[in-house]
Amino acid sequence: MSLTADVPTGHASRYLQQLCKHWGHKFETEYDARQGMIAFPMGPIRMEARPEALTVTIEPGEDVDVERFKQVVADHLDRFAFREVPLRFDWR
Repeated sequence: MSLTADVPTGHASRYLQQLCKHWGHKFETEYDARQGMIAFPMGPIRMEARPEALTVTIEPGEDVDVERFKQVVADHLDRFAFREVPLRFDWR
């Protein structure tokens, strides 16, 4: 199962890179200016930066609290987007 949110922002690339760098000290990450992946313990996080939005996809592992996973990702992105807080996550 995966959940995806398109998060409206004009700074998608910046936030993607900041989140990957932030978690890169603890977890395996791969990223460039357009896409990123974080091997998060709750499940992989994949991101794609577009001019108008950051697309975030989470793939929760078995027995993972999905609501908590979504909140952890949103809280961390909001830290980097403090000028735009709160970012809007429409998970589907």
